[in-house]
Amino acid sequence: MYIEPYDLEITDPMMHLLLMADPDEQEIRNYIEGASILIAKDSDKIIAIAVLVNRDDRYELMNLAVYESYQGKGIAKTLIMEVKALAKTQGAVELFVGTGNSSLLQLGLYQKCGFRINDIKTDFFVSYPEPIYENGIQCIDMIVLCAKL
Repeated sequence: MYIEPYDLEITDPMMHLLLMADPDEQEIRNYIEGASILIAKDSDKIIAIAVLVNRDDRYELMNLAVYESYQGKGIAKTLIMEVKALAKTQGAVELFVGTGNSSLLQLGLYQKCGFRINDIKTDFFVSYPEPIYENGIQCIDMIVLCAKL
């Protein structure tokens, strides 16, 4: 597995991967424009993706997704560390990430990677076209975490 920057057009398989982490395709299309994208590859196959956005000097990991068959192998942790390094080279002193209140594995992963809970955006996911359920819990609020770089 290796990680590299990606600056070409988003392909259908890549969009499928991005949709695993964020079910709102229009929102994804909005934030990937101008974003820094890192991909993880196994041979020539894209197996994971991370999207770093800088808006008004606020750096945010907007999307992180790993294909199911590759999960549990440390790929997400490696991508997070690469995103943190990339953000730091771009001048960031903090990196934010938001995830759903029902995303228990992701909440654990981010904290293991040095993020701490910073804020809660209540009712953030209520406006999504379809309700989201994970771990038997409805995803309603966004938990915002922050890592110092």
